[in-house]
Amino acid sequence: MNYDLIAFIVSTVLILAYYLYLNWLVRSKPERSVHNFNAQIRAEWVDKVMGNESMNILAIQTLRNSVMAANFMASTSILLIMGALNLSDKVQQWASLWPLDIPVPSSLSEMWQIKLGLLLLDFAVAFYYFSMAIRVFNHVGYMINLPRETIGCSDLFKKTCTYINKAGRYYSFGMRTFFFSLPIILWFFGPHFLILGTLILMGGLIVLDKVPS
Repeated sequence: MNYDLIAFIVSTVLILAYYLYLNWLVRSKPERSVHNFNAQIRAEWVDKVMGNESMNILAIQTLRNSVMAANFMASTSILLIMGALNLSDKVQQWASLWPLDIPVPSSLSEMWQIKLGLLLLDFAVAFYYFSMAIRVFNHVGYMINLPRETIGCSDLFKKTCTYINKAGRYYSFGMRTFFFSLPIILWFFGPHFLILGTLILMGGLIVLDKVPS
């Protein structure tokens, strides 16, 4: 019996079930979702900045900090990809010698390559999201210092809010992709660790996705 495949299916079902629940929560009880709360805060911040020229410098500094944070995480993603490739042989040895591992099929090497490929894909997706966050934050930097009644763009405020929330979502997706690497890393040490890591991840996401009281 392929325990790795079973564990992967169980882990995937758990994550999909959680995000279906999260989608229901956002639609039915938006006041309890931290994502809606963050979007409202960003919109209010844009409204405050675009209505007060004295806050232009503060706006640029805030956006610069956001770009620097996204840039740091994008660089970290690349470093983790390189590190995973360089440590691939050692991880394979650890996975095959781990004493608590459940027996796996004879094609251990092929399964290990799949696990490593998923881990590399996870970090690559994280790099993409953080890079897109940097790109959109830079666009916001040009938009937010313009007056609301800019010629040829009557709905500049709404577009600026859309852009900054889009950048925030990209950054959030990148962080969540980072979090997903935890179960994949634990998977190297056995299928049961994949399920354990998924449950730990879900517990953490439940806390993060609720508005702090």
